[in-house]
Amino acid sequence: MKDVIRQGRLGGERTHDIESFLSSMEADRFIAEPDLLVDMAHLLMLNRQGIVTDEIATALMKPLLRMFQEGVPAEAFDDQYEDIHAGIESGLTREAGSEAGGRLHIGRSRNDEVATCIRIRTRTEIFEQLHALIRLRRVLLTRAGEFVSAIMPGFTHLQHAQPTTLAHHLLAYEQAFGRDFSRLSDALARVNLSPLGAAAFASTGYPIDRSMTSELLGFDGLVLNTMDAVAGRDTAGEILAADTILLTTLSRFCEELVIWSSAFVRFVDLHEIYCSTSSIMPQKKNPDVAEILRSRAGSLLGEFVSAITITKGLPMSYNRDLQDLNPHLWRGISGIRRDIDLLAGMIRTARFDTGRMAEEAGKGFSTATEVADQLVRQYGIPFRTAHHIVGHAVRQGTMDLNTLDEAAVEVTGTSLSSRGLTQTIIDNALDPQTGVKLRRWPGGPADSATERAISDRERILAEDEAALIRRITRVEEATARLISEAKRIAES
Repeated sequence: MKDVIRQGRLGGERTHDIESFLSSMEADRFIAEPDLLVDMAHLLMLNRQGIVTDEIATALMKPLLRMFQEGVPAEAFDDQYEDIHAGIESGLTREAGSEAGGRLHIGRSRNDEVATCIRIRTRTEIFEQLHALIRLRRVLLTRAGEFVSAIMPGFTHLQHAQPTTLAHHLLAYEQAFGRDFSRLSDALARVNLSPLGAAAFASTGYPIDRSMTSELLGFDGLVLNTMDAVAGRDTAGEILAADTILLTTLSRFCEELVIWSSAFVRFVDLHEIYCSTSSIMPQKKNPDVAEILRSRAGSLLGEFVSAITITKGLPMSYNRDLQDLNPHLWRGISGIRRDIDLLAGMIRTARFDTGRMAEEAGKGFSTATEVADQLVRQYGIPFRTAHHIVGHAVRQGTMDLNTLDEAAVEVTGTSLSSRGLTQTIIDNALDPQTGVKLRRWPGGPADSATERAISDRERILAEDEAALIRRITRVEEATARLISEAKRIAES
């Protein structure tokens, strides 16, 4: 059967190259089910508005509902059709007859139809990503609770900097992934608006009810301006950007897992299911999942740049170039849920060597800052002066009383031992536990601050999860109403 859209205006036999070049069918597999929801909602609206009769509505709704329940038939994806919308409409026309099949498209265009389908599918992907972020954040909080007192070295420039705790480190990532959750949630508010009813771009002369279809499809409202409704793809760019930032954070964590699991560091032992071995070296245990996850941010950035570049020079309103954006969108966002869950699994099953971490915590003069702070607190000297004294001692390679005294005389002309400094005071300041315990202010690594942080973050996580469930429930209830109404029409 010929493509119903081409009949009338266009003739000529296309070559396979032309058909394959223009076809969006492969990318349209992502929006086949949303297209059926859009068709059913649009048909219900046309019927309630008196634009199509009950008889026509029933004739069309029966096959639409069957396809939704049983799956879009394979022939709808045949490469004779430019897209899935033409494939579905052709099938409906074949089954219900041209008198009925030719009326489904009243008051709409493929432009607003596609834009609506994209938003529905994108919404589903965002929901899955948000759920995965909830799971990941919960794992991080749970594991942080296990390691509140586990001292480890903190790093700047990948050099020993100051002691911290494993819990403090894990909470840093939980907070970052919490921002990713917020970004995606904010973007969802802009995605979940309905373009349907915009038609080609200038709306329609039929007495349609855009609010009705918006509610049936679980949207929060309308993309009001009809030209923007069909031409706007900034929401696709926004989601790709948010996901690129998310995977960048994920990539940083994976980089640390790769480093920490190396024989040089030995901070973590990753579960074997997340590792591979060598085809030639039998001793190897390679952190392959972490490495591939580390690369995903680069791949997604490529999809984001491609999508933005496609849209940057397009005039209002719809242009066929936008069809080429969709594969980048689907490739970009479809694997994010999996990536998040893989990282959560690695963290949940990882064995952290807290003894090894504690062993490294005081190396590289990482407690030198606490020695300087001790001089400031106990002897009232300016911090910059204390910094110079301790820096001199570090340069000499030792932090004993004699070296600090020599440095103090050189910098200030006065010894510190004469003011009461002892080796015991120095040794106490050099103990990694000392500095960590003192850093008890909000967000610091001290046990008390960490326990408060975990409690606060658990509360925020619970609020985020509750808000997500409310949003998902609203969409599910709208879909249930849509299907119920569709069944009523189909069975009448």
